[in-house]
Parts: sequence; C-alpha cells; structure tokens
Amino acid sequence: MATLTQIIENRRSIKPAVMNGQKIEDNVIRELLQLADWAPTHAKTEPWRFVVYAGEAVARFCADHANLYKENTPAERFNQGTFDNLTNMGNNLSHIVAVYMKRGANPNIPVIEELAATSCAVQNILLGAEANGIAVLWSTGGMTLKPAMKQYFQLEEEDAVLGLLYMGYAADSSKPGARNTPLEQKVQWHS
Repeated sequence: MATLTQIIENRRSIKPAVMNGQKIEDNVIRELLQLADWAPTHAKTEPWRFVVYAGEAVARFCADHANLYKENTPAERFNQGTFDNLTNMGNNLSHIVAVYMKRGANPNIPVIEELAATSCAVQNILLGAEANGIAVLWSTGGMTLKPAMKQYFQLEEEDAVLGLLYMGYAADSSKPGARNTPLEQKVQWHS
C-alpha cells in the first residue's frame, strides 16, 4: 500500500483524452466525496458543493458546456475546435464532478477562507483518487469560470465555481513529477 508521501508525490493531472473509457463504480465516487467532506473548514461552514455526472449525464453535460461556449462567445471569437473539444470531452472518461463554493451567511468568514476550504476538499478527492488508481483532471477551462456556468448551476452572486473534475482510468498515468523552483527558494525560515 502506498504511503501518504507517495500518494502526494505521484498525483498527476491526467487529460481526458488519455483516459480509456473504463467506468469507476459510483460507490468509489461516493467514497471520494466522503474524503472531500473532511476538508478543514473555518466555523464549520463546509462550503464545498458537488454536482456529479455519471453515465449518459456525462455526454449531456459536455453538450451543455459546449453550447454555453457557443451562446456566450462573440461570433468573431468563436472557435469550432474549442466547441468540438468541449462536446467530446467526456468520450473517454467515467464521471465529471463539478465543484463550487456555496458562500455561507456568516459575514465574519472571509471569502478566501471558503475558497480555500473548497480547494482543500478538492485536494482530498485528488489524493483519494490517486490512492485508488483513478485519473483526474481538475479543469477550469471552457466556460467553467465564466458567469454563464455560474448561471447554469443556478448559483448566487457570492458563490463560485472552482472547476470540473474529469475522472476515469488511464493506462499509464505514472509520469515522474518535477518542480520548477527548488523548495529552498520558496521558504523563509527564521529561528
């Protein structure tokens, strides 16, 4: 069994194009969402929310996403390749999990803390997926961060979409990791 260090160091973003179409059992997705639910949260606001697309709903969501792009992009900026890519994004994957932050009513909790808590929930999913051999891409592409997607999910003004998790299996997702900047250049240590 992999150690937590190995899971963290081995986790990679895997593009849907290299996923193989093998389905993840719904109960495994539920287990990953249970891990997400244990993210840290200030004042127990638990702002993370998930919309899960499985089976035929994956293709329907991808078609909806592509249509949001078409409807909200000026004709001179519309790219047929982008539209086609969004339409076909789900062809090789198993599930899509949309992630958003539902802002709580407590004005004393800063928005950044709610966004951070929701991001921690996503990281729990990513690490759980890695431990289960599941490939994931946390995507903010297409219309994901645009007002049209927020409207699609019927979110309030203070809520925020944080991304789409494209999930499936891939034959080989074991690319070695690397960091561009040594840790020593990112840390100031005072004693």
